[in-house]
Order: sequence, then C-alpha cells, then structure tokens
Amino acid sequence: MPDLSTIIKAYDVRGVVPDQWDETVARAIGAAFAEFVHAESGATAVVTAHDMRDSSVPLSRAFAEGVLERGLDVVEAGLGSTDMLYFAAGSLDLPGAMFTASHNPAQYNGIKMCRAGAAPIGQDSGLVQIRAWAEQLLDGGTVFDREVASPGTSSARDVLGEYSDYLRGLVDLSGSRPLKVVVDAGNGMGGHTVPVVLAGLPLDVVPMYFELDGSFPNHEANPLDPANLVDLQRAVPEHGADIGLAFDGDADRVFVVDEHGDPVSPSAITALVAVRELARGVGTTIIHNLITSSAVPEIVREHGGEPVRTRVGHSFIKAEMARTDAVFGGEHSAHYYFRDFWRADTGMLAALHVLAALGEQPRPLSELAEAYSRYSASGEINSTVADAAGRTAEVREAFTAEGGAVDELDGLTMSLPDGSWFNLRASNTEPLLRLNVEAPDEARMVEIRDRVLGMVRA
Repeated sequence: MPDLSTIIKAYDVRGVVPDQWDETVARAIGAAFAEFVHAESGATAVVTAHDMRDSSVPLSRAFAEGVLERGLDVVEAGLGSTDMLYFAAGSLDLPGAMFTASHNPAQYNGIKMCRAGAAPIGQDSGLVQIRAWAEQLLDGGTVFDREVASPGTSSARDVLGEYSDYLRGLVDLSGSRPLKVVVDAGNGMGGHTVPVVLAGLPLDVVPMYFELDGSFPNHEANPLDPANLVDLQRAVPEHGADIGLAFDGDADRVFVVDEHGDPVSPSAITALVAVRELARGVGTTIIHNLITSSAVPEIVREHGGEPVRTRVGHSFIKAEMARTDAVFGGEHSAHYYFRDFWRADTGMLAALHVLAALGEQPRPLSELAEAYSRYSASGEINSTVADAAGRTAEVREAFTAEGGAVDELDGLTMSLPDGSWFNLRASNTEPLLRLNVEAPDEARMVEIRDRVLGMVRA
C-alpha cells in the first residue's frame, strides 16, 4: 500500500506520479474527501478542475469516481488555474479539488482541496481525517457507516468566462493608459487564463510560453527561483514593455518585473495592493506574514489601515483573514488573498491591481514601486542542515547577547537594535533551514546574511 504520509502534506497532496501515487490512490482520496465534506456540512456535490500535466486528467477522473461512489455529484470545471477552482468553489458554494503540482517539476502532481466557499482544508482542518479514511480504503477495510442509495452523477461546467468577468468586475482598467505587458506563463495555466481575462483591455500583451505543456520545455514554472525569471527580465526591455508578469504553474501566484527587467518584490506588491484596497473604504485590516518587509505594516498604518502579522502559510493567512474580516493579505512568496475572492489567493487579481495602479498614473513601474520599497532584503535562502534546532539555538544565543529581541511566532525572528531583522525557520518537510534578512541598506543586509549563514552552515 502506498505511504500516504509521504504525499499528504500540511496543506495539500503532492508527490511523484506514479511512484508515490496513482489513480487508485486518487480514487480513495476522492471517496474520503466526499465522505468528509458530506459529514461536516451535508455537501451533496463537489467541483473539480485540473492543470495541463499529462497525469492530471486521469487522476482527476479517478478522484471523481471515488466521489461518485459515495453518492455525491461531481461538477467538472475542466482545465483551469487554481484560483479558477477557488472561484468555482466560491461562486457555486461547493467543496472543491484542484489537480495540480503548482510549480513542481513535470513528474509531480497533487490535489489542493477546499470546503464550500473556497475555505481551506489543511493538516489541522480535515486532511488528517481524509488521509486516515483513504489509507483504510487502500488497505481493503470497510470504512464508512453511511450507506449510499445510489452513486452520484457527473456534469461539466465551463467557468472560465464567469471567472474572468468576476475578476474584471473587481478592478476597473477602463481609464488606464495603454500598457505593453510581457507575460511569461511558463507553459502553465496562465497560458489558458490570461488571454481570456486580459482580452479587450487597453493592454498590448506579448505572450511568452503560453503553450500548455506539463513537461515545462522552457523553464520550470516557479518564478520564485530567479533562474526562471531570466527570460522575462530580458524580454521586457527588448520589447520596450511597461511591465512583465510571470505566473507559476497553476497561476495562483504572480511575480512582477519593471520596465528595466528588475524584479519588484512581493512585499512591495503587497503594500501597493493594500493601499488600493484601503482606499476603497470597505475595511481597514491587512494581513501580512512575518517575513514580508517591515515597509508593509508601516505603509498600511500610514494609509489608515491595521496590519496583522501571521505565520507563513496560506492556512494561517486565511484563518486570520476570516477572524479579522481583513480586506487583503499578502505573502513574500507572491500569494495574494482577497476578501472579495472568498479570502482565497489569486495571482490574476493581484496582477489586475498592479496594471490598474500603473495605468492610472504616468510614472514608470520602477518609480511607482520605489514608494513601496524601503529596505534591503535577502530573499529566502535555504540551507541543508542535520540539526536545525541546534543551529537555530546557536544563532539565537549569539544575537540575543548583542541586544537582539526574540520572537518565536514562526521559527526564530531576531529584531536588531538598528532596525534590521532576520527570520530563521525550519522546513516542515525537508532538512532545511530557511533564512530571510532585511536591513536598512544592502551592506548591512549582506553582513547579517553572511554571518547567520556562516553559523548555520558551519
């Protein structure tokens, strides 16, 4: 029997196909998911969608078979981005399952599951039960007490047009000056959604790698890795474009580069979108995780908002958004969450906000973004270590002795007397320590970065 502990992670299912999971596993997870949402909320149907990977269709169909066996109906939204699935789960008020491995290489696939209204399902909110039931099914056990009178029925529903209309109703670009936009879809789902969402707007779109290809022939669809932004960074100035957008494989994240091809940090995008959302006057709370720039809470306060700091991870962001009724939330990883989008993350809506902000004023993006970029940041740096706890304790002791303040909301955050800070936190799934450093200037950031890495990697 497959070891489901290797593929059912903190927030989703993710693993190599067929080595770690296949249609048999997908069918068991589908049945377990159906039983979970029925028991919890009385759900009678589930909506599914899938990305362009070769294994996505067979896996999603097997999952649907498991759902149907438990007497629930399946609405198949078909090919789409993860945020399109969230739209379907929100607008149809149905639990949902998206088949994608996001930015992972071609041999991977996964499932992102949610409750009706796009509410998250994670390790602490249902995944443990779903995994236990799926394991029992795979082991040949009798799992469920509930008798099913008849299997569910399957139907198809194309929601791409509805999704596009909904997003365009949230951001008005009608008054924008014409913009030239280079979009790198990385052969992922942005190639499917971008042409529909951006059609007819005052935008000259230059497409890069829009062909849907789950083998990712040009580069991995992971813009968080600087190597995967190089093509876009080169193309933007070559085309004389105003902005470049890069989407990850399932198009729920977006990365932005300016007219020179220089990346605009996700923290700056978080601050920019936060200011726009605050200006609407429909709420004051903005969520940011603890490794976004200090500029984010500063700018939020300057514009009359209330910043709320959370741990890293979408389940924490979404929980805080629900608790505080926040209008917007942002993460360093370029996930952006909107109350108007069922508190779910959508790279496309964030992109529309950036395009609107750029197009409604005359300055280039580099100047616009400068107002939201105040400090020097290292970005996230991973180190493979055998004793993460021991290394972290050494770093804590050294910097505490020099007047650093300790915060343990998520890993170790040290706030230093000169306003610099760093966060060191262990990966949940790998023997890694992840370091993020921010300082008033580049020289100080490099000094702290190199010192901490020296201790971690000694």
